[in-house]
Amino acid sequence: MTGGLEWLALARGTLDRVALRRRDDDWLAAAWADPRSRVLVVRDGRSLVTGDPDPALVLLPAAQAPDGDRWLLGEDADGTVYFGVTAPLPAVEGAEPAGLRQVGALLADRDSGLLTHAVALEHWHATHRFCPRCGTETKVASAGHVRVCPADGSQHFPRVDPAVIMLVTDASDRILLARGTRWAADRRSILAGFVEPGESLEQAVAREVEEEVGLAVRDVRYAGSQPWPLPRSLMLGFTATADGTVPLRPDPEEILDAAWYTREELRAAIDAGDIVAPGPLSIAAQLIMRWYGGELPSMPHF
Repeated sequence: MTGGLEWLALARGTLDRVALRRRDDDWLAAAWADPRSRVLVVRDGRSLVTGDPDPALVLLPAAQAPDGDRWLLGEDADGTVYFGVTAPLPAVEGAEPAGLRQVGALLADRDSGLLTHAVALEHWHATHRFCPRCGTETKVASAGHVRVCPADGSQHFPRVDPAVIMLVTDASDRILLARGTRWAADRRSILAGFVEPGESLEQAVAREVEEEVGLAVRDVRYAGSQPWPLPRSLMLGFTATADGTVPLRPDPEEILDAAWYTREELRAAIDAGDIVAPGPLSIAAQLIMRWYGGELPSMPHF
């Protein structure tokens, strides 16, 4: 396997984030008053989605948007400006609440990017209301992309936790899959873990594989990344190679079992119901599909 991943569900945003406009109060006010502007309402990680004919976000004119904290999400090539607002979801005929897990892979590029951006901001604002230096409640600034402490003037930016996720193969081109300790009996995936302070991404890949299954890896290669605001991660995908003859030593605190699979063995396990095929939302699914050579049998659409 060579090259990067061509399609990642949550890395498809098309908008210009117009970061230089975030502190331009006059421009923001004019954009909000523009009848062309549209607002995405988010509540607890969900927004209203219609499904006819294809899944699409419900975007409201600013004049119809409910009151709530407001964030600038970006501007389209045609000049349409998009905002996010956190508020109870309004009643819209033909629309139902949905989150990224349900529709992130089904939405069109613009809508997928809008929902990913808005969900990430909503969670950050909800969980970082107070200054970590002095405990004073902070205020929203920079069109929702900064919080400022009124007591000490410190600025606080959205938190993103980098995590590596890696598809490990051996000399026979078998794939390594494992089951986490809290997972259902039919769930398997590739290995992953958070990057630690003072650690490179490549070092994190090697450390996590060694810690979780006792293998040393080589030929670590970057494949792609996507935001994973569930709640605040950035998933960085890699491939790596290990010696398939070395006995696996799963860490009992994190891994219930791990095993190598050929393509035929993986297909047989899915056909037998021993493993459920993942949906295409995650980098894990995309890396597995690239190794497999296409969609897995019985693969869901989300």
